[in-house]
Amino acid sequence: MKRHIALLPIALCLGLLQHVQAAKPAPINEEVYKLAKDDIEQHYAREKVNCDSVTGNAKDICQAEANGAEKVALARLKAQHTGKQADKDAATEAGINARHKIAKERCDDLQGNQKDVCEKQAKAEHDKSMASLKARQEIKEVRDEAAEKKREADHKVAAERCEGLAGSAKDACQASAKARYHLD
Repeated sequence: MKRHIALLPIALCLGLLQHVQAAKPAPINEEVYKLAKDDIEQHYAREKVNCDSVTGNAKDICQAEANGAEKVALARLKAQHTGKQADKDAATEAGINARHKIAKERCDDLQGNQKDVCEKQAKAEHDKSMASLKARQEIKEVRDEAAEKKREADHKVAAERCEGLAGSAKDACQASAKARYHLD
């Protein structure tokens, strides 16, 4: 019970971090990143030591929870540091993998058909979550490509309008069209 209470502040911080990430904060600087990373590593080192107080499969579950939480926290921190979508996706994937490993460890408490069903359920949940992540990534890619094609088409129309002008008016019109449609 103590361990779960100890994880509550971390869970709240991670939840806040997710909320903050959704608001697209400015990436954190290198110094803050290193300090936060060290803090996460120290915290989870203590959590792993706390797992030594339990035995059997409960210890395995405890270690899987601590390892998973550390990987997720580090991945989310990296995503916040870089601001890259690939790192955000990696953090999501770390969470999916952590939940899967914990679920598999919990299955070890069962026997026979119950254990088989539990393991298949854990695998199915993992596969569904990974498929959803991949689908989101593909949808984003398609949307980005469509937006780029729309910008290019709109730019062509604007550039054509500029063709009727001459001299500095034409140059200003073309520069404005490039800026408006974010083309280099």
